[in-house]
Amino acid sequence: MAYSAFDPPKSILARIWGAIDSTRRFFFNAIFLVIAVAIIVALLSPSGVKVQEKTALVLNLDGRIVEQRSGGAREKLMGSLGGDDDGGQVQLRDIVTVLDAAAKDPKIERILLQLDQFPGAGLSSLREVGAAITRFRASGKQVFAWAGNYDQASYYLAAHADEVYMHPMGLLMMQGYGRYRNYYKEALDRVGVSANVIRSGKYKNFGEPYFTTAPSKETMESDKYLYDGLWATFTGDVEKVRKFEAGAVNKSINEVVANLKATGGDAAKMALNSKLVTALKTRDELRAMLIEKGAEDKEKKTFRQVSMSAYLSTVEARTSGDAIGVVVAEGEISDGVEPPGKIGGRSTADLIRKAREDEKIKAILLRVNSPGGSAYGSELIRRELELTRKAGKPVVVSMGNVAASGGYWISMAADEVIADAATITGSIGVFGMLPTGEKTMEKLSVYTGGYHTTWLGSAMYDPRRALDPRMAELVKLSIDHIYTDFTTKAAAARKTTPDKIDEIAQGRVWTGAQAKDRGLIDRTGSFADAVKAATTRAKLDDGARLAYIEAERSKFETFLERFATQAVTDYATGVMRQFDTTLGTSILPKSVAAEAQRDLTWLAEIAERGKTGFPFAAVAHCLCGKD
Repeated sequence: MAYSAFDPPKSILARIWGAIDSTRRFFFNAIFLVIAVAIIVALLSPSGVKVQEKTALVLNLDGRIVEQRSGGAREKLMGSLGGDDDGGQVQLRDIVTVLDAAAKDPKIERILLQLDQFPGAGLSSLREVGAAITRFRASGKQVFAWAGNYDQASYYLAAHADEVYMHPMGLLMMQGYGRYRNYYKEALDRVGVSANVIRSGKYKNFGEPYFTTAPSKETMESDKYLYDGLWATFTGDVEKVRKFEAGAVNKSINEVVANLKATGGDAAKMALNSKLVTALKTRDELRAMLIEKGAEDKEKKTFRQVSMSAYLSTVEARTSGDAIGVVVAEGEISDGVEPPGKIGGRSTADLIRKAREDEKIKAILLRVNSPGGSAYGSELIRRELELTRKAGKPVVVSMGNVAASGGYWISMAADEVIADAATITGSIGVFGMLPTGEKTMEKLSVYTGGYHTTWLGSAMYDPRRALDPRMAELVKLSIDHIYTDFTTKAAAARKTTPDKIDEIAQGRVWTGAQAKDRGLIDRTGSFADAVKAATTRAKLDDGARLAYIEAERSKFETFLERFATQAVTDYATGVMRQFDTTLGTSILPKSVAAEAQRDLTWLAEIAERGKTGFPFAAVAHCLCGKD
């Protein structure tokens, strides 16, 4: 039989396929070999790091400061191999541990804060790190800070150093606090979508961007009071540690145009003239100075130094004896099970129960950094804390950057609630949202119809059809009931009446200092203050062991955690990247496109939940973030 040019013999096809298959097997075997070798090297390598005399501890803060790293070990490894990352994460507890340990270590002579790549953090977290830097300086050791450019967050940390250096071509920018939101009502109207937001609390503004074109009077009032309070805390701290006169920071901002003209447009010289920085230095000049002040590492041709991660591995943690159990509640709150960095009603409640049933855990310290989420998930967590107190174990809540709405709900079953002065808290309110796209269907000439045996079935929420007024009334009654439950529980926790709580609730957010004045917390203070409170209530000695109660991981997962240092981006981030690709970053700045996609994706997820059989979810969430 003859073969045409378009009908190759089977033997040729087999050889081609064999070559492809061999290449595939070689590729995956090579990957497996690399991973296996890495595991063997990691397991056989000595775990300790030898710190020499006259060493400088370098804190290169190139990741977001978080209470708890997000994602599981497998996800982080896959994200690292796939090139996905969220800019890195640095645990607040690790920074504080390293600074406090270095203050007592005679081999650590000074600290270099390298802030060139610092992506920022919430003010409460910055204040915790700033306080740790101050404690380090109190030991008689020096702290230097350097960056090519400083933004508001990085300068806050730098201000706590003895000397602040910046590159001669650098820029120092402080602009205050505030936020501008996107408002989608007209855009949704154009495509035929109705948000149908139902809420309890005139300040409960999380759903506001979906049903109006601008912030309400109540939102503007609340935002002004909140942001002015945060800014007063920020400027007060900076002026205190830099020994500036009161009002110096605002003065420098108000006069920035005149000051920049005076230097001929040289922003670095303007910062130097304003005494915001000590001196202007290039990287090589900084290196030479640190060699002169400390010791030279001749092999690496730089100053003798140890990184934060390397030094952290030398700090021994106590693993036996009675302890304070720390449960971290970071992220948005859902009903079920969530990985680290998010709060699952079931999974976090399970951690609290685990701590309660552990005989070595004498008190529970709940560290909250959450804008809220599911009211049901929040109640699951609050109930477990209530049971813990009934079992005779003290409960202390320490609020981080944000403990608002659902984040406040889970804090209502504590013996003592301590927040930072800059914590964003309160937001006692509830809302529901039932987006419908009946007009979108009409635009597409698509219609729905059918039969149901009861009015409730026919009126049940369906995103394809207009919201039935009877269903809206049912949801409103449920939302109002949950709000009443929220205020009643808050009143019992704060030993006051629901009416008095209602006066300061209505979904309004407060700083920690403002919340203290209104009786929503017991006192302002740091995480260390909360540890002391839990220690005292548990009748333990000072310096009691802290045991972080987290989901158990296998040794292999622990290795993966160390092997993959970058966290995987979540589903929303993937959608945002698709949004950037489809609409193009040339049309909108990336930050604007990301916010729009995040907001609209959230709206779509709300609609999707309506298909699960339950008509709506009561949400206790604030219009605020963790950072």
